Amino acid sequence: MKTLKFIGYLLTLPVILLLWWWVATSGEPNFFVPTPAKLAETFVNTWISERLFTDVLPSVTRLALGVLAAIVLGIALGLAVGLNRTLRALTEPVFEFFRALPPPVLVPVLMLLVGINDGMKIAVIISGCIWPVLLNTIEGVRSIDPVQNETSRSYGISGFNQIRYQILPAATPTIMAGVRQCLSIGLILMVISEMFASSSGLGFSIVQFQRSFAVPEMWSGIVVLGLIGVALSFIFQWCERRVLRWYHGLKEVEHAV
Repeated sequence: MKTLKFIGYLLTLPVILLLWWWVATSGEPNFFVPTPAKLAETFVNTWISERLFTDVLPSVTRLALGVLAAIVLGIALGLAVGLNRTLRALTEPVFEFFRALPPPVLVPVLMLLVGINDGMKIAVIISGCIWPVLLNTIEGVRSIDPVQNETSRSYGISGFNQIRYQILPAATPTIMAGVRQCLSIGLILMVISEMFASSSGLGFSIVQFQRSFAVPEMWSGIVVLGLIGVALSFIFQWCERRVLRWYHGLKEVEHAV
C-alpha cells in the first residue's frame, strides 16, 4: 500500500505536466516546441544510439569523478579546518573569496593551466562542487556539542578514533546537506564545461543542436539532463537513508514522543 502511494505521489505531477504539454501543442504546430510524441521519437533516435556512448556516458563519468573528488576533498579539508580554531580564522576570508567566484569564470583559467581535456572539465566541476561540502563540513564540526567532546575525552577516545566515532557521525547530517547541494551544481558545471573547446558531451551536443536549429534534438538533450538529475536525486536519497539511518530513527522517536 505504501509503495502504491509513493508511486502515485511520484507520477501525479509529471502526468499532469505531460497532459498540459500535449493539450498546449495539439493545435497549430510550433517549430520551437515539439509535441510529446515528436520529442519521444527524437529522444529514442538521438540518444538510444551511438551518442549514448560518445556523449552521455563520458559526461556522466566526468560528473561522477568531479563530484566524488569534491566530496572527498571537501570533507577532508573541512575536518582539518573545523577542528582547528586558528586555521579556521586564517582560512575563512580566503574561502569566502573563492566561494564568491562563479565557477564558469574559471573555465578560461583552467583551460590555460590544465589544458583542453577531460581533466579541465573535471576540475571545473570540482571548483564549484567543493564549496558546499567544505563549508558544511566546517560548520558541522564547529557546531558539535562541547559536552560530546568532553565525554569522548573522559572515556579516552581521542585522535582518529574520536574523528571516526564521534565527530564524523555528529557532523554527517550537515555534511549530507552540502553533498545534496553539490550534486545540482555539478550537473550545471558539467554542461558548462562541455560548452567550451569540447567536441563531445551533452553540453557540446545541446549547443550544436541549437546552432543548427535541430530544435527537437535540443529539447531531447535537455530531457536527458533532467533524467540524470532525477537519477542523482534518487541515488542520493538511497545513500542518505543508509548513512543517516540512526539520525532518521532518532527523529522518528522524538516525533513519537
